[in-house]
Amino acid sequence: MKQYLKFFLALLTSLFVSGAMAADNPSDATDMVEKGLAYIKKNGTEALIKEINNKNPEFIKGDVYLYMRSLDGTTLAHPVNPKLVGKNMLVLPDADGKMFRKEIVEGAKTKGKGWVDYRYNNPVTKELENKSTYYVRSGDVILEAGIYKGK
Repeated sequence: MKQYLKFFLALLTSLFVSGAMAADNPSDATDMVEKGLAYIKKNGTEALIKEINNKNPEFIKGDVYLYMRSLDGTTLAHPVNPKLVGKNMLVLPDADGKMFRKEIVEGAKTKGKGWVDYRYNNPVTKELENKSTYYVRSGDVILEAGIYKGK
């Protein structure tokens, strides 16, 4: 019986550790954006916007999800907060005053892809946390996916 209990506790521990680390893995964000780029190549931009807004689980992995904005900053697709679709929030800073959305758009226009760090309210923990968003420009849209990095 003790062997089963030890095995069960070890299994639970490994699942907890791997689950806790999964959301903090930058490759989750880059992989999500790459999946979106492949979808655009095969099906087109409008099709991806529709899939994201319809909450296709292919583009949501835990608290990492794909969203899109236009080069003017308008949100085109968001699977978690549909109220943001159609809104341009470039002028809204993060909790520390950083204009991170503007930085994403400018980076997409000049470099094509990159990472932006900022502080944002995590909807899961309900706390202000450090977040990094990976972005890539594809034509006249920007694909983005972010990861929470904790406090």
